[in-house]
Amino acid sequence: MASEHVLHIPVRRHVLTSERPFQVVLDGIYTGISQPDLGALFATLAASTSYEEFTALVGQAQGSAGLFRFWHLDDDHVLALDPQAGQAGRRLVRLIAGNPVTMGQMTRHLPAAGAYAPVTILIQELPGGRTQVAYDTVASAIAPYADAAASQVAQQLDTDVLILLRHATGTPPTAPP
Repeated sequence: MASEHVLHIPVRRHVLTSERPFQVVLDGIYTGISQPDLGALFATLAASTSYEEFTALVGQAQGSAGLFRFWHLDDDHVLALDPQAGQAGRRLVRLIAGNPVTMGQMTRHLPAAGAYAPVTILIQELPGGRTQVAYDTVASAIAPYADAAASQVAQQLDTDVLILLRHATGTPPTAPP
């Protein structure tokens, strides 16, 4: 017998608005997110024979924020083609970034955490040359599950991502919630 259960999950979204141009912010984000050849990387990871080797290979591939790019979606291309979008000339990029070791550390405690890793970072060019970056925290998304071990990993992931985003946008650091 099949069933369906609906959870209402409040998510904490950080929105950082910067006077920095879009490309400067995007490049700043990529200073902490590596851009490896995913096909070659995953072939190498699949050939690893131990967790220690796997972890070391991921460590070599990750950027300074502990992440690598899974996908870079130029959503602005679709908007430019849509005559009703009114977004022509502005950039909108969605980055999907993560780390399989971090995801494994969360999902070993809470399999549902796999729905929130890798993370999404949305970068939008605003009128006047400003840039806005949005990030939904993983810790808030998995909070309803009340798993302390997975939440601890998620909080560290969120901290690392937010440090990177604040640096890229020139936003002063804030105290943790």
